Amino acid sequence: MTLSLDIAHLTSLYEQGKTTPQAVIEEVFARIGKKGVAPDWIALRDKTDVLDSVRRAPRGPLYGIPFAVKDNIDVGGMPTTCACPAFAYTPDRSATVVELLEAAGAILIGKTNLDQFATGLNGTRSPYGIPTNVFNADYISGGSSSGSAVVVAAGLVSFSLGTDTAGSGRIPAAFNNIVGLKPTKGLISTRGVVPACKSQDAVSIFALTVADAAKVAEAAVAFDKDDCYACADAPPFAVEDFARPLRVGIPNAPLSFFEDSEYQRLYHHTIDRLAGLGAEITPFNFAPFRDTAAMLYDGPWVAERLFAADDLNDEDFNPVVGAIMRGGKNKSALSAFEGFYRLAEFRRAADAEWKRMDVMVLPTAGTTYKIADMLADPIRLNSNLGAYTNFVNLLDLSALAVPAGFREDGIPFGVTLIGTAFADGQLAAVGDAIHRALDGAKLGATQTVLSDTAHVAARPVKKRTVEVAVVGAHLRGQPLNTQLTERDAIYRETTRTAQGYRLYALPGTIPPKPGLVFEGTGPGAIEVEIWEMDDAAFGSFVALIPSPLGIGTLVLDDGRQVKGFLCESHALRGAEDITEFGGWRAWLNRTAVA
Repeated sequence: MTLSLDIAHLTSLYEQGKTTPQAVIEEVFARIGKKGVAPDWIALRDKTDVLDSVRRAPRGPLYGIPFAVKDNIDVGGMPTTCACPAFAYTPDRSATVVELLEAAGAILIGKTNLDQFATGLNGTRSPYGIPTNVFNADYISGGSSSGSAVVVAAGLVSFSLGTDTAGSGRIPAAFNNIVGLKPTKGLISTRGVVPACKSQDAVSIFALTVADAAKVAEAAVAFDKDDCYACADAPPFAVEDFARPLRVGIPNAPLSFFEDSEYQRLYHHTIDRLAGLGAEITPFNFAPFRDTAAMLYDGPWVAERLFAADDLNDEDFNPVVGAIMRGGKNKSALSAFEGFYRLAEFRRAADAEWKRMDVMVLPTAGTTYKIADMLADPIRLNSNLGAYTNFVNLLDLSALAVPAGFREDGIPFGVTLIGTAFADGQLAAVGDAIHRALDGAKLGATQTVLSDTAHVAARPVKKRTVEVAVVGAHLRGQPLNTQLTERDAIYRETTRTAQGYRLYALPGTIPPKPGLVFEGTGPGAIEVEIWEMDDAAFGSFVALIPSPLGIGTLVLDDGRQVKGFLCESHALRGAEDITEFGGWRAWLNRTAVA
């Protein structure tokens, strides 16, 4: 039986002592030798050096897992070419993301081919050869992360890194029957990555399963102060279960499949499978997303591609890439600002559509092409490939490409799940469910069956919660505290209000209750307890509160604002001011002593 390189399988074999990382590395190099280095790889590490890395590898969550990186990502001591020999340089230090993965125990095998300067979605624009589709060598592999996708799909490594500005981490995944995780911009550091469009770039992950992609993301996502676009307040990557029913958005107008009826059929079958899984299918207006997609190459961002390569000569470029780069020279500062303004308008319109849905599902590409056809018409056909990918980074969205079946001629089809920024973990849970809904699905072009691999480990969906400050009969040990505990409210802390508040003992209330009021001159420092409950529980709790009490916004002594009990001023007639006691419990104790 052929050894599967999916991460969960290798890790299990290591833990059981059934194989070793050294044996896996030997197998990886044997497979590469059989398939051939070119055109998928631009540079391989020496096997002796790789085996030495195994001996020194930390025993982290990716211990002994072989991986590859796209050759626009720095690896210390190896040339970075961006598929342009005239540009090549050798960095002393690896990219931050490579350092993180190696610190987790992963073993780097080499650097993979790409469309020159990551400019293209088809994989044909490299002087190092044209990687081909793993299912049919007449067809494109997709790009620009062509080699990275092929070496995963062919079972040569467990995972690889690509980059994704316009779809380069999703299109090749779809065409080769693997998973492509395009994280929210700024989650994975781009320090040490040669920019395509620096403001729109993301490092992407290719893997055989969603679970594997998530495992890599857990190690790769970290704030990097040396990356000016890194998200300082981003959460760590974690797979999260999705709310049910899941609202799945599909365009309310027909999509173009460029006369590919098989891709169209497979897309609609995916929507049917989602409905069968319990999703609520919700039409939305795709126009602002479509119009944003057109801006990536028609707008000012094409000029940004000159940043890394402006000092090269025309003859240094692939002819198609060179023509695109030269087009950037015609962009003016005025056109840049016009583009920014238009993007802001499209983003506002897109935000309105997100209120209708939790996740959008689109074909990763509307069709695919033979290599000969792409070479004959490289601009138009490549543009067609980006119809459903180009807008994602411009609108700061997250995305996950997953396999979704095969055409009758054996060419893979895939869909992309798209969510708002930082929805990456929820997309993983949905994507794994969609992938596993395929009967008999296999990993890439290998014979390993998906159902034999590990599911994603999703955390329960996190409900939205409200913090409530209670001041009297709802305190712990008081008669109405059960109204909190029977709603599974959680006690968080005891604290005090800010200045300006007074506390009164209200006459005639059963059970006895205080009234907290803000009148601006009170000394404050009234003791309150903070309880946390979910939205639904909060709603039913508020419904129990009788007049003259109600819920408003309280300011605490540390400046925080929370929901809490306040009293209507008319109820203070005949009430005793007990502010000096500092709280209801203290006043009750003083009364008992007296």
